[in-house]
Amino acid sequence: MPLNGEVPIPRLVSLLRRDLEAARFSAESLVSLWGADAAAAERRAQRVPAIRATSGFAEQAPLAMLARFFVLGLPVPRPALEAALPSLGVDGVLALSLGAGDTVIRPLMELRPHSFVDSAGVGSWLIASDLGETVTGAALREDHVLGVGGASSTLASLMIHRQVESVLDLGTGCGIQALHSSRHARRVVATDISARALDIARLNARLNAVTNIEFRLGSLFDPVVGERFDHIVSNPPFVITPRLATVPAYEYRDGGMVGDDLVAAVIGGVAGHLTPGGIAQLLGNWEYRGEGNGLDRVGAWIDAVDGGLDAWVVEREVQDAALYAETWIRDGGTRPGPAFDTLYGAWLDDFATRDVRGVGFGYLTLRRPDSAALRGQESARLRRLESLPGRLGHNPSGLGEHLDSALAAHDALAATGDDALLLRHFEVAPDVTEERHYWPGAEDPTVMTLHQGGGFGRSVPLDTALAAFVGACDGDLAAAAIIDAIAQLLEADAAALRDELLPQLRELALTGFLR
Repeated sequence: MPLNGEVPIPRLVSLLRRDLEAARFSAESLVSLWGADAAAAERRAQRVPAIRATSGFAEQAPLAMLARFFVLGLPVPRPALEAALPSLGVDGVLALSLGAGDTVIRPLMELRPHSFVDSAGVGSWLIASDLGETVTGAALREDHVLGVGGASSTLASLMIHRQVESVLDLGTGCGIQALHSSRHARRVVATDISARALDIARLNARLNAVTNIEFRLGSLFDPVVGERFDHIVSNPPFVITPRLATVPAYEYRDGGMVGDDLVAAVIGGVAGHLTPGGIAQLLGNWEYRGEGNGLDRVGAWIDAVDGGLDAWVVEREVQDAALYAETWIRDGGTRPGPAFDTLYGAWLDDFATRDVRGVGFGYLTLRRPDSAALRGQESARLRRLESLPGRLGHNPSGLGEHLDSALAAHDALAATGDDALLLRHFEVAPDVTEERHYWPGAEDPTVMTLHQGGGFGRSVPLDTALAAFVGACDGDLAAAAIIDAIAQLLEADAAALRDELLPQLRELALTGFLR
């Protein structure tokens, strides 16, 4: 479609969206197009199976043509792209800076469909981002704008989707968290230090017809001085990078601070920008220095916040310093060789200056106490810092709902004394199973374990009394009645058994085994 005069960008984006919808350009359609095996290979950044699957009919099928151009990053003949985008046309592609060329058009950006499930149901976004190393064959540029990666998908799965007035997306990148937030907030403010990232995030908002996001340029909380939000989400540039001119500083991952100071700064700033009861959720890295524990460093940052914060920190992984350096040098597109070795040495030298032996990665859920009375009750404060490596539960996309339920359970438990708690009726959550192991021929189990199918996929060892208590939690009897019956059965002191089981009852209720 030749452009007659200058067409406004919003109009061009609308035409692009129309053409993509007409071609059924979706994640599900792409899997159907090139098959499950090729789709799995493409997720591993291996394009060859998908290229082969689409090579025979790409120029005749709009979906295949668009997949080769926008997803696989292949140059395509102008007539074929014109036919696949009848409303926008190639001139529109050029005007949006999505491609360049004359008779053959080469892509300048990646455009992918992204499907997801949240508390509002099934959804899908169209996400534009910069071309990756797989397409360019070169190291990334420092102002590279990343698409939907593993970290951003993780944060999206953790997001608590309470309906709120306002959300702040700190360090929005391509805008994916702002888009997710737009489904449960009346107003979203998305900030970034990168003007290029904000341009692409605006494009993605327009491409998905989302109108309740405001974009602001600036570092950390500078663009929102004096403002408060009900929810803050952030996949900040937390990667620990040597502060040397010879080491690339990628805007999407490097915050420009020494070590893990960037994550400390975000934690220190959230309380001043949350409404009472407001929640902040972010990802982060923290250093293990000398013989110290990285989670203790995080705890110290949280404890230093004026007014205090409720905090639930889950550490998912700890990498040794060498592996961490290798991971992020390779992430930037530098392949093994002399340049890689030089960067490797710079990373290890930087870690050595702070005696860093490893780096932790995890999730932080922080909450500003919602009343002066609660802020004064340290016993009611949520402070949980734990290491949970390994697999998540069977529904990682439901982690936000799990965290929301856990926060509600904490508040209820904190407001309930032991005597009142013993009068409550509990039942086992439907995703919980019990595993027992026996010595051959034995009547009694030697090992009993409670497993959580959802949430963080926790496992809890059981002794005889706790196993009996959980087994009787079907909602019919109060906790006190169950404990008294178990004490009688085991010929144990009922008061002593209550004292033993109450902390375990609180833990199982908080973490979602019991409800």
